[in-house]
Amino acid sequence: MTELPDIRLTRLPLAHGTGQIPALGFGTLIPDLAGTISATRDALLAGFRHFDCAERYGNEREVDQALKEGLAAAGLTRSDIFVTTKLWNSNHRPDRVEPAFEASLARLGLNYLDLYLIHTPYAFQPGDNYDPRDKNGNVIYDRATTLLDTWKALEILVDHGKCRAIGLSDITLEALKPLYESARIKPAVVQVESHPYLPETELLQFCNDNGIVLLAFAPLGHGMKPGLLEDPVINSVAARVGKTPAQVLLAWAVQRGTALLTTPKSLARAKENFDIARLPQDAFDEINRIQTRQRLNPVVNTGVPGFIPQSKSTAQGD
Repeated sequence: MTELPDIRLTRLPLAHGTGQIPALGFGTLIPDLAGTISATRDALLAGFRHFDCAERYGNEREVDQALKEGLAAAGLTRSDIFVTTKLWNSNHRPDRVEPAFEASLARLGLNYLDLYLIHTPYAFQPGDNYDPRDKNGNVIYDRATTLLDTWKALEILVDHGKCRAIGLSDITLEALKPLYESARIKPAVVQVESHPYLPETELLQFCNDNGIVLLAFAPLGHGMKPGLLEDPVINSVAARVGKTPAQVLLAWAVQRGTALLTTPKSLARAKENFDIARLPQDAFDEINRIQTRQRLNPVVNTGVPGFIPQSKSTAQGD
């Protein structure tokens, strides 16, 4: 990790010399398309340079519009930002990976990606239906396609030069280990839910030992109430250091060596989330001693994201 006095500028090196990922990332899971444009543009203005997208979010075109407008207004270029998107479960078959990647690249208006992730380690029935279900409402999985099959197709994207790094999302340590051992190009990033109630200590240790960046989503508890933002330890630390509970949680995540994603919806909130400062060691240690354990998103068990609103129509074409 690049240690800097200003932790807002922390960047984490990616495996195999593929660059650095800004620790503070903006997640684009915003159901409202107009809101996607304004919030993404505001995040860029507030200082965020790392943007996390996904085919499944259905708003890559709006992210493109926001980034183009924001870069132009700030006098920045493509090389100043780090952009990630993700391969959805219904495109896991190797012959579907490159077309899905190219479609995301086109929607984002880019000629390369900094990072491409497998959104979940579960392969769904291939096709344009993002949430295929049988008559009983059960997800239809593609049992013939393994995670390694999909990973090998991602490795080819790196070989072709349009994707600088690859990784996985919503994966457990038990599922990651065999994939890591078999991979020709090792994962650069693993994106999972992580916060003081779900520190993922063993997974973080594995990532640290193997040069993988752990990228935490829901670092603020995804707004669940009561939750992390109401936690007495977090609030006590916030009062002592003169920061908000959100700023304390984000600083804790960076100080423990992870990158993170947060999704402020307004410029004021984006500025708050970016304006973090290093915590005193005693405060950092106090947060580490929190005993509450809670997973907020069950996606690791089914491949169905808990935070993406389920629409009445599950067929989602381009």
